[in-house]
Formats: sequence, C-alpha cells, structure tokens
Amino acid sequence: MSIIQKIKSDSRLKALALYMLMPQNQARPRWWVRNFMNPFYHKKGENAVFRNKARLDVLPFNPFSVGANSVVEEYAVVNNGMGHVHIGAHTFIGLFDVVIGPVTIGNHVIIAQHVVISGLNHGYEDVRMPIKDQPCTTAEIVIEDDCWIGANAVITAGVRIGKHAVVAAGSVVTKDVPAYTIVGGNPARILKQYNPETEKWEKAQVLQKAAIY
Repeated sequence: MSIIQKIKSDSRLKALALYMLMPQNQARPRWWVRNFMNPFYHKKGENAVFRNKARLDVLPFNPFSVGANSVVEEYAVVNNGMGHVHIGAHTFIGLFDVVIGPVTIGNHVIIAQHVVISGLNHGYEDVRMPIKDQPCTTAEIVIEDDCWIGANAVITAGVRIGKHAVVAAGSVVTKDVPAYTIVGGNPARILKQYNPETEKWEKAQVLQKAAIY
C-alpha cells in the first residue's frame, strides 16, 4: 500500500493531511503546496501556459497533467480535489472556465468562455442534513480529441463527448455525444452529424430518413 493510499484509508491521517494541504473550508491549496509540492507531483508539457490569474486548485493526492502547447486562460479554475484532471496537448481552456475532476480532456480541444465541466455531484437525498455536508459522488467526464465546446455550456458528470464533436453555446450536456456530432439545447440533443458517404454535415432528420429508406 502506497503512502497516499494509507492516508486515504485512515480518517485521522486524512484529516491531518487535508489540514496541512489546504485551509479548512477552502478548496485552494496552501501557498507552500502550490509552489513546492505541485511542481514535483504534476506534469506540465513543454510550452504549456497557465495565465497569471488562472486558479489551479490542484493537490498532490490526485493526478493533474497538462500537455504541450496547451493554455489555461485567465480566471479559469481547475480542481482535482475529488478526481484526476488530465488536459491533452494543444488544448485551450478559456476565460472563466471551471474544470472539476475526474475529467480527461483530449488533444486539440477548444473550450470557449464560461464553460463548466464537473465530474462531481453533491448528495441531497437526506433532507435532515444540509446538502453541503452530504457525501459527494463522482463520475469521469471524457472529452475526446478535436472537440469544440461553445461558450456557457455545461458538461455534467459521467458524460463522454466523442472525437471532433461540437457542443453549441449554452448547451447542457447530460448524455454521451457521439463522435462527429453537433449537439445543442437544454438538455442537449443531436442537431447535425457528419455523413462520411456525402462528406457533409447533415441535419439529424436527414440522417434518420436515410436510415429508414
């Protein structure tokens, strides 16, 4: 059993470790963790850029990595407290985005402004307990290569977005998105898909009719 696994399995050691890593009731790591621990635990690819005002709430007990030539823009928040966050190469995390693990983002992905990608859900079932005090659940979000996530979109826990898919601005994605598909709306639904036979992006109704005939 590794040291991290031992700490996670012992409630007292876990509470002590969390106190040392971040102030009580806060998600942001302590100064010494950000500057002296994280650089040794986490992987930053060549020419990857974290803007000065990007907030990296990343801790050493869960993985965090960013690939080469990727950018995390100003005021974006990345949090790996509840699960890993992996960002591929040549990927852009836009202004004011929120990425909460567990999340895996592929290569050459564009994520526009004010997007929320959260693999975390708060429990709410016990009405006698405040929601903030109930156990959380997690389900990994996967965004495959070459995707474009439009501004103000929300990607919910457990969703997989296939390669070269497009999520329209303002969408709320609650189900998996197939590769080479455009989705939009709340909840998001399929608007267009790429047809390799015609080499065109076609509306969903056209594809459905072609399948029938």
